[in-house]
Amino acid sequence: MFIASWNCGGALRNKFSALQDLLPDIAIVQECEDPSRSASAEYRKWAGNHLWVGDNKNRGLGVFAQPNISIEPVELQSDGLKTFLPCKLQQSILLVGVWTRQTESYDYRYIGQLWKYIQLHKVTLEANTSMLVGDLNSNVIWDRRHSAAKHSDVVRELSNIGLESAYHRVRSVPQGKEPDPTFFLQRNLKKPYHIDYAFMPAAWLESCTVEIGDSTHWLKYSDHMPLRVKVDHPAWSLTT
Repeated sequence: MFIASWNCGGALRNKFSALQDLLPDIAIVQECEDPSRSASAEYRKWAGNHLWVGDNKNRGLGVFAQPNISIEPVELQSDGLKTFLPCKLQQSILLVGVWTRQTESYDYRYIGQLWKYIQLHKVTLEANTSMLVGDLNSNVIWDRRHSAAKHSDVVRELSNIGLESAYHRVRSVPQGKEPDPTFFLQRNLKKPYHIDYAFMPAAWLESCTVEIGDSTHWLKYSDHMPLRVKVDHPAWSLTT
């Protein structure tokens, strides 16, 4: 089972074939347009099994699944937090797609939005087989900028409910020391950052692999590189 997360930088209708080359069973895509309101028939067909949320029809958050995987929305209160897309896969696995956003609150922008969301739904996340995947726009290197809720606070909260970052666990890399960027500010190779994550049950990570897209290929599409996780665990037998 392949799970991919990618901030496509908009206009997914022109880029979905590149994403499809990753052969994702589930794709969490940030800054994509709403397929149901797209003029592209090819994009609508490709996105036949999807959920989408957003304030702007041209830039939202989508979860796209292969036809053999059931995907259903889950009603979890957002309290105006930006931007989260909770759904159930095969009626058993709770996926929360994430694209943290800027807000008027300095203390609770970006990673603070996720911290608040976790406080709202900690019991639900812990009670289900859950994963949280997406563009967090955050890294522990910026902890000092956040007085209320820091990246390290979110990592600790998720770890306490049994969810670990696939990349960091599999690669044995500490938070903040990532050699593989997922984002290049202004597409500048001299401004690399790791800000995209897949948090999954620790038991899944014993036999999974993680890949980050190569900038030489992906920068022509977006300032973000896709994160792809291969999971080989009995929980995913439900989706085959």
